[in-house]
This record gives sequence, structure tokens and C-alpha cells, in this order.
Amino acid sequence: MTQDTDAPGPVSLQIGGMTCSACATQIEKRLSSLDGVSAVVNYATERATVTGMTGAEAIEAVRRTGYTAARTGDVDPAALAAARINGLRRRLIVATLLTLPLMDVGLVLALAPQLRFPGWDRMLVVLALPVVGWCAWPFHRAMWANLRHGITSMDTLVSLGVLSSFVWTVISMLVTAPDTEGYWLGYGITPAGADTLYLDVAAGVTCFLLAGRYFEARAKRTARSVLDALGQLAATRARLLVGGAERTVPVSRLRQGDLVVVLASETVPADGVVTEGETSVDSSMMTGEPVPVDVTVGDRVLGGTVNLTGRVVLRATAVGEESQLAQMAAMAEQAQARKANVSRLVDKVVGVFVPVVLGIVAITVAGWWISGAGLRHALSAGLSVLVIACPCALGLATPTAMMVGVGRGGRLGILIKGPDALEAAGRIDTVVLDKTGTVTTGTMTLISRVCAEGADMDRVHRWAASLEAASTHPIAAAVVKSCPGPVPACTDHRTVAGGGLHGTVEGHRVIVGSPEFLSAQGQAPGLELAAAVEAARSQAETPVLVGVDGRAAGVLVLADTVRPEATEVVGELSRMGLRTVLLTGDSRAAAQLVGDRLGCDEVMSQVTPSRKAEVIDRLRAEGHRVAMVGDGINDAAALAAADLGLALVTGTDIAMRSADIICVRHHLGVVPDAIRLSRRTRRTILGNLVWAFAYNIAAIPIAAAGLLNPLISGLAMSLSSLLVVTNSLRLRNFR
Repeated sequence: MTQDTDAPGPVSLQIGGMTCSACATQIEKRLSSLDGVSAVVNYATERATVTGMTGAEAIEAVRRTGYTAARTGDVDPAALAAARINGLRRRLIVATLLTLPLMDVGLVLALAPQLRFPGWDRMLVVLALPVVGWCAWPFHRAMWANLRHGITSMDTLVSLGVLSSFVWTVISMLVTAPDTEGYWLGYGITPAGADTLYLDVAAGVTCFLLAGRYFEARAKRTARSVLDALGQLAATRARLLVGGAERTVPVSRLRQGDLVVVLASETVPADGVVTEGETSVDSSMMTGEPVPVDVTVGDRVLGGTVNLTGRVVLRATAVGEESQLAQMAAMAEQAQARKANVSRLVDKVVGVFVPVVLGIVAITVAGWWISGAGLRHALSAGLSVLVIACPCALGLATPTAMMVGVGRGGRLGILIKGPDALEAAGRIDTVVLDKTGTVTTGTMTLISRVCAEGADMDRVHRWAASLEAASTHPIAAAVVKSCPGPVPACTDHRTVAGGGLHGTVEGHRVIVGSPEFLSAQGQAPGLELAAAVEAARSQAETPVLVGVDGRAAGVLVLADTVRPEATEVVGELSRMGLRTVLLTGDSRAAAQLVGDRLGCDEVMSQVTPSRKAEVIDRLRAEGHRVAMVGDGINDAAALAAADLGLALVTGTDIAMRSADIICVRHHLGVVPDAIRLSRRTRRTILGNLVWAFAYNIAAIPIAAAGLLNPLISGLAMSLSSLLVVTNSLRLRNFR
């Protein structure tokens, strides 16, 4: 329900115009500085939660800080993200098409005067103008917004470097002055008019950093998608029972205590208790149980689960934001707020680096001018410092390594969503593995069969399959799939309340169900079958008893089997120095058996979806860096809460949207491979950042000393970017 904008309280806003985590911090500080107001701004999802003011007041307060805002219910976040990405793509395409001739033709004409033609320099200015103006506008806009609030960021240095290079070129063209020979450490005399080459500096910086911003925006879009996917999972309509009559209403109109009718194959619209009817409910995506649960009067059912067979009436106990599904969505969003941002480390350093560089530029210009070197030489030295310090390599350090790492991962069946995964992969010490569908196949399989004395096991199995063929229950599907031969026809088929089937097959009365069900029908298993039932249950397997003509004739034992490669993968993770934990909503016996078979260091069983995220939080509170591997909706909050979330592509869309890394290859061995690739990519990014900072620190004093003219500074800046890209390309050799 949309909150009244005139009532103070928690207000959720969609923020626009943020370019880095410093923007989010600035908005948060400005709002929280107001009396009685607290705010949390999530840069990853571009959302803010504000308390202590009305929606209208919060929107206006954000706008006063220089950013846009709207209530989350009034905008489509996916559309906003798509519009931002498309805008960056258009600017990048234009910048690339115009920068290529500027860097090629401009370089040749500037350094080879004999090839110049009348108006060559003006032609280059015309080519550069759209790049410096329209393409670089996001950097100029961000610089202006930051300066209004007395802060600086990488955008400040980028914008100043681009504008200074362009303006200096135009001034050099318009002001007639004898060209002074420029030297780089005593070598490399630049010809007259070579100042025009500064245009490729302005265009190159814009093009490179637009590429980085574009790929960052694409990576960040995934942070929001899990919340949308969880919302789409919930039912939108409900059958409200009033006075014995059914009425279809929006789910938002349900209230606690309402009676709701749910038919077969429909999604349960709210958490509730069954008051009428019996059915089977598929709750595997919510609880992790691989087998659908039979529910009857008095049993609890969760919203978001699927009713498989019969009609039931529920009394709603939790609706809307109080439902377990809504709480999972809330936990996922809260967990994402803790995620590292793509430029967190860079922003911290740039917060100090940019003011220092600007100070050095001012001191350089003033120092040379006061010393009598002349304004032209002083401005040239200052521009050299500004250009050489322009953090082009810094802006490319993360996106280029990400592009290569993601591309290599794609070939290996590993999809890395963003740099958050890379940062986390290098620090994790604990891997938490979901059981159902992750280390197990997630489907029921026939394990063994036992028949009573004098019975034909194959015939008993075929008769059981005949009854189960009409059911959509996973156990029924396993019985039918493993049937030895053709399935005969069944007549007089009926489902009996309590979890069993009756029917006539080839002239015989056949009954299929749990041992307790057959015992209630007067067909208790004999000693041999009873022993098979107990043995199956001791191994956390599911026994299905078959009765023929009033006598228990056989037992079919089914189970969710462990993946063949799971034991080897757990061993590999241990050899990598990682602690392994098996986490599941399944029973203690089933979980412990699987954990012992795999060699996991710890087993946690009977864990509900909400508690899965709490377990992750507890491990993190104990000082562990946690990776979570899962595949179901019940894993979504835990995947988001973990330092590193890995989802198998065989899992649900919700899990994959929650994860940082998606393992596409249909083999659990992709998990250690993904961790290794993430670590390698992270090391590459850190190496790029170290080089970029070292280059700036080393080159700035040389430029300030007047030993680098702006032309050479621009070339050196390009060389730094080239080294960063080359280092990133080494990831293509990852094995």
C-alpha cells in the first residue's frame, strides 16, 4: 500500500543523478543533518529510506542537494536504469567515432607540419566540440553539483582536464605567440602548432571514462533486480470467501483473518492456516524441502508456495509486508545496502587526491609566473600537471579487468555480475552450501525396491506406477519414471484423504501411500518390509508402500540424491583453505547424512528461509567472510546477505538475481573455478589501481618542474591507460 505523502514516516525514494558512492554519502549526510531526520542511501540500488519527514518534504530535500528523487511506487527502476545505460551508450558511441580520427589524424598533422592543410586545426576543434561538450556532459554536471556542495570527486578532475585541454587548444589557435620549443627531459622538440594535439587528450579522456561508466552502470543494474523478481513471485489476485461466496480481489485488499480459497495449481496469496480441505503444497522454493508437503486442516501454509492438487480454504495470518515472502524481499534489500560499491576504494583516495592535485596545479602556475617564466609557460606547466594527473587509468582499472574477467568467465560457464563479487572472493574463508538442488540433484530418484515374499517386484512397481501416473507429485513422477516396462491402465482411481491412492489395475485392488497410511487401511507391512522402511528412514530416504489385494506387497525407496561431483568439490574447497558449511531446511537426519558423506566441516539443518540470512549474518558477526552457494527462492535473502553469493543456473530466477556470481556450467565444480577466477580478476584490478596511482604520483612532480609539456603529458597519460588495458588482457589466459 502506498504511504500517504502527507504523513511523516519511513519514505522510500528512487534517487537520480548519482555518479559515485560519494554522491550517496553526500545525500545521506545532508538529509540526516536536518532536525529529527535520518536517512540511508543505497548507491547500488539508487534508493533512499528517509524517516522523520513526509514524502514531499523528502523529495524536495533531495532536490536541494542537486539530485532528483521520486517515490519508488511512482517510477519504474528498471526503466530508469535502462534509460541511463542507453544514454551512456549513445554518448560512448559518438565519442568513439569522433575520438578515433582526432587521435590518428590529429597526431599526424600535429607532429608532421608538412602534411597540414589550411584550417586543419579548426577542423579538429569542430570534431572535438561534441565530445568535450555533449559526450562529457555527465562529468561536467557532476563536477558542478559537487562544487555547489564544496566537495570534489574524480568527476572534478576529469571535467577540469577535459575543459582545460580544449580551452588551451582554442586559446593557442586564437592568440598569436611565438611557439616555444617544448622538451621532455631534454628530448623530443615539439613543432609549432602542436598544441592542437591537446584535443585528443580531451577526447581520449572522455571516451575512456565513458566506457568505464557505461560498464559500471550495467553491472550496478543487477543489484536492484532481485527485489523486482521477489515482487513478481507473489500472487496478485486472491479468491476472498465472504458469506459462502467467492470474490476475486487484489491481494492488497486482504486482511489478517480473511478466508481465502486456493485452487489446484494456484499460488498461495498470503501466509495462512488451512481451515477446510486437503492438498499437497510445493514449498521447496521457500523452505528447501525437496518433497511437496501434504497439508490438511490446522496446517500452516506460506504465501508464494504453489497448491498442487486440491481445493483448500485458508485463514490469512500474515498479509502484505508481514508475509514471509515480503520479509525475504526486505532482507535482500537490507543486505544489498552493505554491498561494496564499484568505486569505493577509488572514491576514498580521490577525495584526497583531487584537492591535492588542484593545489599543485595552482602552485605550479603561480610559481612559474612569479619566477618570471611568463604566463604562457606557467599555464603550460599547470596544464601538464592537470593532464598527467587526470585519472584515466584510474577510471579504466576496474572496468577493463571486469570486461576481460567476465568474458573469460563466460567461456568457462561463470557469470560475474560486478566488482562486488571480486572484492568479496578475495577475502572469503567460509563457503555455505545449500543442500536441496545445490549439492543434491533436487529431484526424487528411486534408490531401492523390496517386495514381500511371493510377490513380483516388477509387477508391483508397474501397478504402483499405474496409480501414480495421474499425479503431478514429484514422488509420483519418480515412481513412474523408474517403472520397469509399460505402465498399465488404472480404473476406479481415487485419492484418499491422508496421503494415499486407490485403484484397480489388471483386476487387482492396489493401494499406494506412506507406511502409516497403509497401516490405517489394515495393510501393515510384514517384518521384511518394515525393516526396509526403517532402514530407509534412518538414511533420510522416503519409503512408499504398495498394497495389493489387501496385503502389503512391496516398498519403493526414493531420495534426493547427492550430485556425483559434490564430494570432490567440497574437498577442493577445503584444499583452497575454505571452511565448508551445509545449510538446509531439511530434517536433521537427512542433513547430517549428506554433510558426513561430503566431508563438510559443519551442518546446519531445519533452517527456515528467514533464518538462513540470520545464519549468514551470525557467521559474518563472528568475523568470517562468507560465500553462499544456493539455487532456490529460499536462498535469495542468504545469497544477498553473504559477502559473496553464488547461484547455480539450474536454480530459480530469484536466486540468480540475488547472487553476485551465476554458475552457468551444469557441474558443481564451477564453484571453486568461479572463486579462483574472481580472485585472479580482483588481483588484476588491484594491480591496475596500484599502477595508476604510482604513475600519477611519479609523473606529477616532473610535470610541475616544467619538464613535460602538455603534449607529452597527454601521450604519457595514454601510455598509462594502455598498460592498464594490457594488464587486464592477461586474464584471457586464465585456466
